[in-house]
Amino acid sequence: MAVRVLIVDDSGFFRRRIAEILRADPRLEVAGFAANGAEAVEAAVRLRPDVVTMDVEMPVMDGIEAVRRIMARAPTAILMFSSLTHEGAEATLAALEAGAADFLPKRLQDLAADQAEAGRLLRERVLALAAGGRRAHAAVAAGAGAPAPTRVPAARPRPRPAPARRELVVIGSSTGGPVALQRVLRALPAGFAAPVVVVQHMPASFTGPFAERLDRISALEVREARDREPLAPGRVALAPGGRQLYLERADGLLRVRLRDPRPGEHYKPSVDVALASAADAAGAGTLAVIMTGMGADGREGARRLKARGGTVWAQDEESSVIYGMPRAVVEAGLADQVLALEDIGPALAAGVR
Repeated sequence: MAVRVLIVDDSGFFRRRIAEILRADPRLEVAGFAANGAEAVEAAVRLRPDVVTMDVEMPVMDGIEAVRRIMARAPTAILMFSSLTHEGAEATLAALEAGAADFLPKRLQDLAADQAEAGRLLRERVLALAAGGRRAHAAVAAGAGAPAPTRVPAARPRPRPAPARRELVVIGSSTGGPVALQRVLRALPAGFAAPVVVVQHMPASFTGPFAERLDRISALEVREARDREPLAPGRVALAPGGRQLYLERADGLLRVRLRDPRPGEHYKPSVDVALASAADAAGAGTLAVIMTGMGADGREGARRLKARGGTVWAQDEESSVIYGMPRAVVEAGLADQVLALEDIGPALAAGVR
């Protein structure tokens, strides 16, 4: 059965262009179109598509409010199209908090220089969100300001690992990560004993505003990482988009280093790059947490970390928007624990000293 997509944008040209790209794959079907947020809500309720693609800025009702109403009336995996500006970043992050599952740059040439490759990446993203099914939007909505569903007390106890001396925590995430990271960091106390490095797949224009947003909701100090900056307990360093973050030990201190991407490095920033350097710089004192996201970034870095005595946790399938990165770690036999999103923050708070 084909994946049915509702395309929402106030530009008729852009609607036609996205439809053309999607129809190039027989697994995808255009279910309908909408020219503003109000039409999008009505169409989502009427058509019940598998995925909605949505512009952030539209007349009548903007994309943020449309996402909020769709998630309330007809929960659906929503892919936002955003401009790569500071203002676009703020609006897109707000849409993700409202319940959108993922975002892509509206200028497809910002996604890939080659038009065919940009189209392939868009189709791949839509198919991945559809494959996540109801898990995708349910996992996002639960952390996006929507009331959490009532939970029947679980038969299993929540993970309460024995406290361990950790010199460093590295968290890697991609699709679904912006909202998931907020849930994790909210659970960490101001006196959290280890420095935290976060590697989230995100454009360069987004990581500054995202660090500011995380700083506002967390008891920890969160900021975009700067080259040669020493790590410290109670602080979170967010890898800047478009660069590679790696760690080194100098004068007895762990420091952030930044460099430009090298040929062949697909993710910028890359969880693999950060974890491989953490393995060398902090070894057994490192705890890696691999969270929701497409692909397998983090698996090879986790492999290297495990060889140096480090610890790896992975988010479980049920709470992941896209069970790609965690699955890669679990299936490679590298995960010491597999945790639900709601358990990761409390487990970190209880298990790191």
